Amino acid sequence: MPQISQFAESWYAASQIFWVLLTFGFVFFVIGRGMLPKIEATVDARDRKVADDLAAAKAAHAAADSLEESYRQQSDASRAAAQQAVTDAKDKAAKDAEKRLAKVDAELAGKLAAAEADVKAARTSAMAEIESVAAEAASDLVAKLSGVKVAAADAKAAVKAVLHG
Repeated sequence: MPQISQFAESWYAASQIFWVLLTFGFVFFVIGRGMLPKIEATVDARDRKVADDLAAAKAAHAAADSLEESYRQQSDASRAAAQQAVTDAKDKAAKDAEKRLAKVDAELAGKLAAAEADVKAARTSAMAEIESVAAEAASDLVAKLSGVKVAAADAKAAVKAVLHG
């Protein structure tokens, strides 16, 4: 190769090799030994930080899931307690209404029995008066029509037989 042979023939090749080696050595020690470990340490620290942040995020996610589950359980328990309270209130209201209705029914039954007794008494009284009025009227009619005087007891018996019989 002509470039290499030409390179070897030139008088300043040794100084160029020296400076190339010196430059590469300087670059190797400054960058390779000085800067690269710092860069690698920074990259490692960043990787650790990212890994730690991911682990913290996973832990926070797990804690959030746990908290959400406990919230759901509390919500379900509260909902069940509210439903139970509503059911209990409905049952109590139904029982109270039933008691009041039974009390009102008893009062009405008493009033109805009293009213029926009053009606029966009034009816009996009215029937007795009707019988006596009818007996008097029959006795008067028979006396006016036939001129025969009918005994009050016979007139009452005849009226009673017709009305009840």
